[in-house]
Amino acid sequence: MMRWKPVTDLRKTFRIRWASAGALLLATWLLPAASQGGRGADGDFEKRTSSHFILYQDVDIDQSGGLRGSRRFEQQVLDELERAYDRLDVFLGLRPVRKLDVVVYDAGVFDATYASRFGFRPAGFYNGVIHVRAGTVLSTDLARVLNHELVHAAFRASAPSLLLPAWFNEGVAEWFEARSLSKRRLSGGELNYLSRARQQGALLPLQSLSHPSFGRMDQNSATLAYLQSYGMIEYLARRHGDRSVKELCERVVESGDLERSLQRTYRFGAFELESRFVADLG
Repeated sequence: MMRWKPVTDLRKTFRIRWASAGALLLATWLLPAASQGGRGADGDFEKRTSSHFILYQDVDIDQSGGLRGSRRFEQQVLDELERAYDRLDVFLGLRPVRKLDVVVYDAGVFDATYASRFGFRPAGFYNGVIHVRAGTVLSTDLARVLNHELVHAAFRASAPSLLLPAWFNEGVAEWFEARSLSKRRLSGGELNYLSRARQQGALLPLQSLSHPSFGRMDQNSATLAYLQSYGMIEYLARRHGDRSVKELCERVVESGDLERSLQRTYRFGAFELESRFVADLG
């Protein structure tokens, strides 16, 4: 289960993944290096495939074989992605039929290439291809990011023309990421952070959370935006059950209308959800 540091450190430790449909607007300058024959940490991207994924990786691993070799790392990443793919259907009713591209970068290469292009430090993003920052082992953090970004890729693959508001897209991804680690509820630190923001009148309005992405936000604003979005989806799951989130996602993909899907699933819309969530924090 995920553990959070004290609230005073939350903004520093909250790992933000910008990965929404809005990222596609920047695809012209965020092209996947692997597809362009880019040079990575050791000069080349290794390619490996599984049932539902095509993986390109170039982390700084010297040897290919053995327990700490690149081939084992690649297989571990693909195994985690396949487990996440199965969970997609269980928790969200999403099951992309085409193989999804995933590029795993050496941390230094990723930071040098992409970090300056966001208002916060990203650990991954989606722009038609899943891009993630990695070390040399399948850490818990890397598994989290893979699960998170997979949700964005699944929405895009299931409904290519669907443009979702960031609060829903990121909120569902954060919730799915947490569920992948068996975390069912907001932690005490998260609740305190949100409650304090409510008391100070600092919670972001739904309009601000409804843009295509949070990519232009600074670190503090993005931290709150992601946590609020997660909190609203967690509220739905806590009050109405995990199954209701799956039904909501299935209806959104089928109808392309989030507001209508909310009304059909919960008998209230986005602004009522915001009101109930904020009141619940009190």
